[in-house]
Amino acid sequence: MIQWVMLKRAGPEQTALEIVTLDQLVPVDHLLRKIDGVIDFSFIHDLTAPLYCADNGRPPLDPTLMFKALFIGYLFGVRSERQLVREIEVNVAYRWFLRLKLTDKVFDASTLSQNRRRRYQDETIAQAIFDRIVEQAIGAGLVDGTVLYTDSTHLKANANKGKYDLAMVAKSRADYWGELDRAIDAERALHGQKALKEQERQPAVKETKVSRTDPEAGYMVREGKPKGFFYLDHRTVDGGFGIITDTFATPANVHDSIVYLDRLDRQVERFGFDVTAAGLDAGYATPGIAKGLEDRNIQGVVGYRNPTRPKPGKMRKGAFVHEPDLDGYRCP
Repeated sequence: MIQWVMLKRAGPEQTALEIVTLDQLVPVDHLLRKIDGVIDFSFIHDLTAPLYCADNGRPPLDPTLMFKALFIGYLFGVRSERQLVREIEVNVAYRWFLRLKLTDKVFDASTLSQNRRRRYQDETIAQAIFDRIVEQAIGAGLVDGTVLYTDSTHLKANANKGKYDLAMVAKSRADYWGELDRAIDAERALHGQKALKEQERQPAVKETKVSRTDPEAGYMVREGKPKGFFYLDHRTVDGGFGIITDTFATPANVHDSIVYLDRLDRQVERFGFDVTAAGLDAGYATPGIAKGLEDRNIQGVVGYRNPTRPKPGKMRKGAFVHEPDLDGYRCP
């Protein structure tokens, strides 16, 4: 007869009392431990204090706890606030990060969502929190702001691409057209040439799809990208350690180049960056951005994009040879 001496059954007892601290239950190499050791979130309390009434109403949910909970949801991909609350209830690392004891009752999901949608609907609060964390990274020597890299990525909107209305809307355009025209006229004047005839650059109107569920999303149609309603997250990182220094969302049908120079100037003004070089994706390769970087004495490096094949019977602009003496182009 074989006796299985080494096998043991797990005991059914789950009510035993144990003396243990919450800190002992969180692995020493857990990501939230690392974040907690380098980011000080305490500033959120004073930053959000003006949004609360000091002598009226029920005791509010601690704003620091709330934003740290939202941070957990983003960091670990928990998109549902109800699911986030359930995860906090059972995850000791989340409780440790939020300074909740094992016996503390977790806040209700509706408290989280209503605060986010009502008290914190102004996006300037989120931007202010982001900026303060970037400043902490600067203080720690992780960001110097001399070399910045920018690219955009599409974020799917929570909207059915088959449910939309057609509407006539103005195309988005950059504000640098007038500046470009003046620069061209100045260059022509140096060569004794007349100024170009002034053109009206009114934004073109086009028919586009507008989501019935999320009208702020843009319908994206790009080569190699999925079609549907999306947003674009324009993100800039510092060249030293890859710390994100700016993030800005636009509808997906807004061209990458539209917001770039404004966001660059904001970082310079907000953090005092002395930017000497900027690396950009090919989507940012426009005359306006090239001139904007030159005016700011910033070396721009832009990704190469293969030119679109010309239509049958047509040739690319690069195929024509410029003849300076004739002030014209020679057809190949």
